[in-house]
Amino acid sequence: MVVETTGLTKRYRDVLAVDELTLRVTPGEIYALLGLNGAGKTTTIRMLLGMIRPTGGTVSLFGTPVRPDARAVWSRVGYLVESPSAYPELTVTENLAVAARLHGLRGRAAVDDAIGRLGLDGYATRRARTLSLGNAQRLGLAKALLHRPELLVLDEPANGLDPAGVAEIRALLHDLAHRDGRTVLLSSHILTEVARLADRIGVLDRGRLVWEGATGELTAHARPRLHVTTHDLTAAAAAAALRAAGYRPEPAGNELLLTGDRAVAHPDVVAVVLVESGCPPTRLAIERDDLETCFLRLVTP
Repeated sequence: MVVETTGLTKRYRDVLAVDELTLRVTPGEIYALLGLNGAGKTTTIRMLLGMIRPTGGTVSLFGTPVRPDARAVWSRVGYLVESPSAYPELTVTENLAVAARLHGLRGRAAVDDAIGRLGLDGYATRRARTLSLGNAQRLGLAKALLHRPELLVLDEPANGLDPAGVAEIRALLHDLAHRDGRTVLLSSHILTEVARLADRIGVLDRGRLVWEGATGELTAHARPRLHVTTHDLTAAAAAAALRAAGYRPEPAGNELLLTGDRAVAHPDVVAVVLVESGCPPTRLAIERDDLETCFLRLVTP
């Protein structure tokens, strides 16, 4: 097991930030932690990396308990937590050279490779303080990848990147895991990206793991709904006619939403009800919830 926690807990006085969290992340897997702001994602990652001490529970990487002096473990881990750090007056190349030296790497090969992989070739001689948010994020990711770690722990890795940059990072992380066998643990609020990238997802809510499973299992929770649109002048009458017929229409903007097998399986019957009531539909469409809707359903009381 690459990452393993049991009953991991962190309390700040009266605030329970992480509540008995148990995780298992296997080699070569991309595991994503999803949660609203304040759900405990960053606190969890900081405990995994030994940056803060848990109040309770255990955490281990590669079967070794996390401790500040576990040098053999930290040489196998790359990370980017919250905002990337860099020496502002040093160039991109100089920042990476310092990081390489700290990892005991000699020569320029590792630095040049990291610059190329993160698309920083055109910024190699730029001082870190002059970088945009997106390129500063690229530099942080380059530092995390510099020593070719077996485990990457990334907190919001696509932060500040434009759509093209997000796609590049997605492809990079996919290749690292599925081609090179590296393990990736990340947190992200970009749910569509998580759906495209992660193998498994854990949903955190107020410090607790409220759902965990394969990404496809979360999207399978998407409920089909029948979207009904009528003329504005007949919308109220259409809703009344559907209620009289035993449906439970929910208003959503200029639409009515119908859930349940009866409506979704037989939209033709719904159409007949509306036509006979003098409210013919202008649109009937069956759609499924997106990933964000599924996620919010899990964490919203």
